[in-house]
Amino acid sequence: MAGLVAWARKGSSLLAAHPARAVVVAFAVVVLAGAVVLSLPFAAEDGSATGFVTALFTSTSAVCVTGLAVVDTGTYWSGFGEGVILVLIQVGGFGIMTMASLLALLVSGRLRLRMQLTAQAETKSLGIGDVRRVLLGVAGTTLIVELAVGAVLALRFRYGYGEDFGSSVYLGYFHAVSAFNNAGFGLHADSLTRYAQDAWVTLPIAAAVILGGIGFPVLLELLRHRHRRRTTGRRNWTLHTKLTLITTTVLLAAGTVLTCLLEWSNPGTLGTHTAAAKILDGFFHSAMSRTAGFNSLDIGALHASTLLMTCVLMFIGGGSAGTAGGIKVTTFAVLLAAITAEVRGEPNSAVLGRRLAPHALRQALTVALLGVGLVIASTLALLSLTEERLEVVLFEVVSAFATVGLSTGITADLPTVGQLLLIGLMFIGRLGPITLVSALALRERTRRYELPEERPVIG
Repeated sequence: MAGLVAWARKGSSLLAAHPARAVVVAFAVVVLAGAVVLSLPFAAEDGSATGFVTALFTSTSAVCVTGLAVVDTGTYWSGFGEGVILVLIQVGGFGIMTMASLLALLVSGRLRLRMQLTAQAETKSLGIGDVRRVLLGVAGTTLIVELAVGAVLALRFRYGYGEDFGSSVYLGYFHAVSAFNNAGFGLHADSLTRYAQDAWVTLPIAAAVILGGIGFPVLLELLRHRHRRRTTGRRNWTLHTKLTLITTTVLLAAGTVLTCLLEWSNPGTLGTHTAAAKILDGFFHSAMSRTAGFNSLDIGALHASTLLMTCVLMFIGGGSAGTAGGIKVTTFAVLLAAITAEVRGEPNSAVLGRRLAPHALRQALTVALLGVGLVIASTLALLSLTEERLEVVLFEVVSAFATVGLSTGITADLPTVGQLLLIGLMFIGRLGPITLVSALALRERTRRYELPEERPVIG
């Protein structure tokens, strides 16, 4: 533990000097190391060396906790290869939550020192310099959730499907680790479609995905305030926690309702299920669209309207400083607040009784528009490389950018250039929002003069 803390202190000094560069370099090194190991002959089931692009794609998908794959995980990779993928998922998920939390601490502290104001947006529950608590909190939360979900799944596989003890434990904990880290890697070629109507499998996985996706600062605050509410009877959540929980709940409910409505009679997805099973599958699809990557429905059989709805959910993603991708639910909520204020003619944007800082609005707009631009440019590039339909290509691009892992099945058939493009999207989509927001916040400075004001014509 002393070594871990020493590493954390050294890492924090590196973050303080070049935070965005440190995060990008660290994850790039892990991705390349994973690709080298996966390309070794004994990482594949047939004992042959794996092409570097395939190994690089798999390593990037695992470290960036995406779940997109160009080969079937359960049949192509050997036990050693699957173990490497599992380690990469765990390292990627833990590193993302830790780095995002530490960057948020750094940003929060710098803003307080330079501006003498409190950065309320994301990390009020965390104190600057509390590296040990961040590391132990992330590690403890990860361990508890993965052990609990893995145990439930292992028991279900053992007594519900007749798997032997070793296989049940392996299946249970592989899927638990993949779920909490929002990775979406599974050991079955059909993902979780064989368990589509089994709540004992789908609901624990959905719970792990949601917990991992809302972010460590929110989880920490919920645990802390549970004790405070028992002693004082009050529940004083920060604005970040409220926004994350409310927006997540609304998006989960909306995704469930829309999936059921759009796919209710589709014989390729929900059409043959009972009403209860349709609602269960609709909820599971909504939860997985938040960047998890498992699927209990055949994605290739979804209507175009459902694919578009899923793209929206994937693009928004989950909570900040968590294992989910996308532009994040807080970014979406802040943009909605800005739109609402503008429609009402109000001078300031406010949400839940709090006025939003102008720099938060600018950061949210920057992240969202850069994300839209990247998705559009990548979609155009892939359309020029393949003959697939627009909605299918767009779905694959958004899935990669938002590190979701859901696929219509075209990833493996893309040319090498297309797969390299998706590799870049996964890497940028995973680390881009984190490093971009931290860099923008750390560069913020107070201007000592104001330029003349002039208003261009809008609309």
